[in-house]
Order: sequence, then structure tokens, then C-alpha cells
Amino acid sequence: MRAALTALTDELKRLKASGVKTVSVSDEALAGLREGIAARSRLVEPSAKASPVRTPVSPSAPATTGEATKFNAATVTAASRDIQTTATVAPAANPKLPPPPNVSLHAGDKQTRWDALLAQVTQDPVCRQQLKPGKKVVLGVGNLDARIFFCGEAPGAEEEEQGEPFVGPAGQLLTRMIQGMGLKRSDVYIGNIMNWRPDLPATAVAAQIGNRPPTPEEMAYCLPYLRAQLEIVAPEMIVALGSTAAQALLGSGSFKTLGEIRGQWKLFAGKPVMVTYHPSYILRNPTNRSKRAIWEDLLKVMERAALPVSDKQRGFFLDK
Repeated sequence: MRAALTALTDELKRLKASGVKTVSVSDEALAGLREGIAARSRLVEPSAKASPVRTPVSPSAPATTGEATKFNAATVTAASRDIQTTATVAPAANPKLPPPPNVSLHAGDKQTRWDALLAQVTQDPVCRQQLKPGKKVVLGVGNLDARIFFCGEAPGAEEEEQGEPFVGPAGQLLTRMIQGMGLKRSDVYIGNIMNWRPDLPATAVAAQIGNRPPTPEEMAYCLPYLRAQLEIVAPEMIVALGSTAAQALLGSGSFKTLGEIRGQWKLFAGKPVMVTYHPSYILRNPTNRSKRAIWEDLLKVMERAALPVSDKQRGFFLDK
């Protein structure tokens, strides 16, 4: 539970740094957190002198069934510290990953090479070892002759179920963004830095609730598979969706907050990279301001790709 709360706290800090002030949590997720905290609190020795464990929920949070509850990063951080000082928790199993794989592309046309790459990544023992039962390794999808390569962070719950990136709510929004550019999803290529969903330590809850950013070691392991996809597709440009994708492509520590480099062209593997927010940023902040921020970055992509830009498109999400 300690590791899970640490991962949650780190993610909330990342969101806060990008300008997010609140997130919505379902009653089911809150129940899972409470159950996990209660289970861990029973591990405290009777003689231990510690402050009571608090559920990471704002004291004013409503408990109405079916109503989303909002809480801030400071609340969860405080709760995380309480857990760390009152519960004795065995460290989560996190064996060191081996060196990144040596990915050699087969000869042949693009489809032949991509099929061989898919077989390699889905049979990779390290990738398979990270999966929960019934889940799938994920490789990119789309047009192998695409001019634009959208690169995200890692699979989520829906993606590891279907074995395809960006099929959940953020993926549906990305599809609409692509359509707003005058393209179809089948015109572009969509991939992730990671080929598996980063795991959270097991708790009293059977199903994993939420996601965590991948570690540098995890990203380094999967990066050869991303490079291989870029070599096959040979896009003209990459769109890095979110801070984690940008860190993986540009180097860890290359920036502190995404706002520093958002909307700028960078380079990865000789390809120009446009850095922008992840579609989930809009899901958390569905304002014209946040939509316009991403849209301005996509307008730059359209201009670089010499795609037609109408006056209507230039005016998307401008406050009236």
C-alpha cells in the first residue's frame, strides 16, 4: 500500500505541476482505497505510537453514492505520509529489469517488418512477465505510411484489455482531435512509450485502480520497440502526448514542467517532435482554455505537414 500511495502521490504532484487542481474519484475507487488502508493499518504493532491512519479524502468530501468526489494533492500527500509512518509494509516485488532488448527488424515490406516486430514484442518474456492474467502486450497501430506519429505514455485498463493503444476515453478524445485536423485515425500512427501497463502493488482490491507513470528503467526497456516502429513507419514528425512521453523522447530531466516546452519543436531519432498535453489533460480540465492550448500545438503540426487549415479550424476553442 505504501508503494501504491507513493505512486499516487507522485502522479498527483505531476498533475499539479501541469496546472491541475482537482481530480474526480469514483465511489468504487474510494472504497478500494479505504479497504486497502484498513487492511494495512491492522499491520501496525499494538505498541506503536503513531497518529491515526486517515483515508486520503478531503474531510468535506460528500459520501453520496454515485457522486464523484474531488480531493486535492495535498490531502493525498498527507494521507500517504500517515500510512508510511504507521504501517509496516513489505516492499513491493520489483525485480530489476534486464538490459533493453536488441531489436533487429526483418527484411521485407513495411507490413512484413511490422508483423515480425509485433511477434517479437508480444513474445518478449519481460513484457509478458509484467502482465496480469488475461491482459495483453500493446504495440502501436495505424497507417504504416503515416506522416504523423502520435506517441503517448503507456497502456491503461482498456488498452491492456484490447492490446491496442488509445482505445479508452483519452483515446476517443484523441480520435476526435485527429478528426479536427481533417484526418482520420487510420491516416496516422499511434503508439506508446510502454508496451505494458505499469503495475501498482497488490492491495486488498483485486483490480488495479488508477495508473502510475513508468519508471525510467521501464521506459528504457521499451524504447527499442518504439524506435523500431519509427524506423518502419518513417513518419515526418512525432507528436509527444504528455510529460512522460516527452521525458522519454527528450531525456529525463530535460524539463521540469511540460509548460516549459509545450508547443515547441524538438528532435528525437532525427525526427521533429511537437510536445503537447496528453488528451487526458482535457478530460480533467474540459475548458476552452485547455482545449485551445492543445489545439494550438496541433495547428503547428498541421502547418508543418502542409495540411489545409481553414479559418474555422484556426478559431477552434477561442473564447467568445
